[in-house]
Parts: sequence; structure tokens; C-alpha cells
Amino acid sequence: MQYKRIEESQLVMTQLMLPSHSNFSGFVHGGYVLSLMDQVAFVCASKHSGHYCVTASVNKVDFLNPIEVGNLLTLKGSVNYTGRTSMVVGLRVESENIKTGEVIHCNSSYFTMVAKDDSGKSVPVPGLILDTEDSVRRFSRSIKRQMQGKQRRESFQVSEFKLTEHLEQLKTQNALVKL
Repeated sequence: MQYKRIEESQLVMTQLMLPSHSNFSGFVHGGYVLSLMDQVAFVCASKHSGHYCVTASVNKVDFLNPIEVGNLLTLKGSVNYTGRTSMVVGLRVESENIKTGEVIHCNSSYFTMVAKDDSGKSVPVPGLILDTEDSVRRFSRSIKRQMQGKQRRESFQVSEFKLTEHLEQLKTQNALVKL
């Protein structure tokens, strides 16, 4: 089995945010930021695996702070986890005000990427060499997120869903149940 160091596929990308990247509120459009994040995840995963990769899923993305036009956007990507054919790429997005030098954390997310061969079939990826406490923490956290996702999917499968178990909690929500 082949293993690679995390540093071999890490990526930092910085881009100036232009008016063409803005939404109707005058801030950078979240969809544009997601597109940049996907590009960074693709490069990290492709460098690690030696194959082109596709996005299988995107873990929760919280937009913590708006990004202003004229700021420098820095995206940092790193492979945090490797499965048989998949990798989890951790991403951190920061915005820097060029005038003041102030840097703010805008969002973080985890992209699951799958390595593909030229015919589109999934291919095995090298494992990760975990040589720091942070790398072990990130790898373990990815395993935990996978288990939580599996539990969520299983508990809401149509065959397992019990309506009566959920009606009570809906009474306090902004919804009107009319069955």
C-alpha cells in the first residue's frame, strides 16, 4: 500500500474579489465562493491521488462573515482523510482587507472527493501519513462525521420513519401540519 504526506497535496489559493463576483447586496456571492472551494478541493484530491477527482458530497458550509468586494480571498485546502477511493478535503476560507490587513475567517467545510480513472471508474487512493496530533485529530474527526451522517440517513429512511415520533416536536416549529 502506498502512503503520502499531507503536505504533498496541500494548496493555498488567493484571489482578489471583483465587482463581477458580487451579489445584489454588494458582497461576494456565496455560490462563487463555493465554486472556488470546489476547485481547491479538486486540486488537493487530484494531487494526492494522482487522478482526476469528482465531488461526491459537501459537508455543511456556514457563511460566518460576508466577503467584501476588493478583499483578498484566501482558500486553504488539505486532505484530512483517505478511504479506499475517496478523500475528505478540509477547506478554510479567509478574507483580508487590503487596506487594513485585517483577516477574518469566512467559512470552513469538508468536501468528499472520489478519484476516477480515464473510464470514470473509482480507483484506490494512497493512504495518509499521520505525523502530527492535528493530522490524527482531523482524520478521526472525519471518521466521526461519516458515522454521524450514516446515522442521520438511517434514522430518516422511509422504511424506518415513524410519523408519530416526530409530530410533537413540530408543534414548536414554524410549520402547520395538515394530514
